[in-house]
Amino acid sequence: MVVHPRVRTLTQAFLANADQEAPGLVQGLYLTGSVALGDFRPHTSDVDFVIVTGRRSGEDVDALRRIHARTRGEVPRPQFNGVHVTWDELNQAPGDCGPVPSVINGRFRTSASVDVNPVTWHILAERGVTVRGPHPVELDVWDEPESLRDWSLGSLDEHWCRWREKAGRLVTPRGLAVLGSLAPSWSVLSVSRLHFTLKTGEITSKSGAGAYALHAFPERWQRIVNECLRVRRGAQTPSLYESALARRRAALDYIEMVLDDSLRPGLAT
Repeated sequence: MVVHPRVRTLTQAFLANADQEAPGLVQGLYLTGSVALGDFRPHTSDVDFVIVTGRRSGEDVDALRRIHARTRGEVPRPQFNGVHVTWDELNQAPGDCGPVPSVINGRFRTSASVDVNPVTWHILAERGVTVRGPHPVELDVWDEPESLRDWSLGSLDEHWCRWREKAGRLVTPRGLAVLGSLAPSWSVLSVSRLHFTLKTGEITSKSGAGAYALHAFPERWQRIVNECLRVRRGAQTPSLYESALARRRAALDYIEMVLDDSLRPGLAT
């Protein structure tokens, strides 16, 4: 797969810094997320990674922190987010790995589990982009497609219900963020992706989720979905809404509808 020049610049900078700082530590670098799904958008997408190391001592984790800091200083955008695992951990169910060193929203964490999940493992196994290391088909990555529905349902029930509740309060950081264009687009398309997985058992990109939503839900929701796709694509056309408040209200109502539909008994096939 040919990756976007910004993605190539970022990954090359990371590997150069890794090999200088800790030779031999980074043995595999794979891209998942929007890059692997063919939906990378330079103005809004992160670059999601799975980095494989042969060891994980305290010194190694400190080295990874320094490597990411140097890389972020050289290439601040797009954000480089993901998990650091061992080869053996790729062969296990994500739930058995426990928290691992991760980068979340550009911040290095020594122990986190947000991206250690069946979706990351599935995308890596099926469509992961190799920057360094053996091709994913040679790795015997754990991949149990039936777990995707369970994880998606849990994400909607545990994360997105709370997210919707907090975003519904206007005078809060999250509530104010939804007055912008990126937060509504990201959230509307994200819950649509999870609904798609519950319905089909497959994974799609955010843009693919938008296309799915246009046909999966009643016509009254097409305006907000098309608005979010417009933002996702970086289109220079005017907003489909007369005000940021109207778009915010429509996005929150849409998310509430998707949550209600997703959490009703019998959705998953």
